[in-house]
Amino acid sequence: MRIVIAEDSVLLREGLRRLLSDAGHEVAAGVGDVPALLRAVHETAPDLAIIDVRLPPAQTDEGIRAALGLHRSHPALALLILSQYVEETYAAQLLSEATERVGYLLKERVADVSEFLDAVQRVGEGGTALDPEVVAQLLARRRAVGRVGGLTPREREVLGLMAEGHSNAAIAGRLVITEGAVEKHISNVFAKLGLSDSGERHRRVLAVLAYLGRRPPPLS
Repeated sequence: MRIVIAEDSVLLREGLRRLLSDAGHEVAAGVGDVPALLRAVHETAPDLAIIDVRLPPAQTDEGIRAALGLHRSHPALALLILSQYVEETYAAQLLSEATERVGYLLKERVADVSEFLDAVQRVGEGGTALDPEVVAQLLARRRAVGRVGGLTPREREVLGLMAEGHSNAAIAGRLVITEGAVEKHISNVFAKLGLSDSGERHRRVLAVLAYLGRRPPPLS
């Protein structure tokens, strides 16, 4: 993939560049602020942009706002957001608009090279990657909310792993159960959340939105 990195820490930015290049990706640009990010996307037409939540000058939410703007202007662009801490508001804000080709990871996750590169690949291929720490906090807050509160502990585990972006096979491996069992749990999740048969991928996205506490969009 052709990738643009927006990270104001030169050390982390160059580390990401090296990591991604070694994995066979083309890093088209590495920048440290929003104007340079927007120029790089316009000039290099990347497949994926990796963006820090906080960028100069204010170091607040410039990165996430730039990501949302890019999602609107470049809907085919995959977005992977990096954050120093768990910031549920930013994660929910991003996922409220972008439900495919999107990821939100803590920066510490970069240290696990295989997990990070797997997340890059999933997002670049049109999937999602949500940091396990964000998922854990969302689950703790949403457990008793609406229909999600009616799920069994195992169904919540499966839904949490779906929110992280894992496939059925990966979920089976994590939970040490069969893929058939995973499919059964997912079917139960869909039924309890009231998601009719509208395509597997679409229903997975709607289930994750329900898990995040958002009202799912109407089924087409």
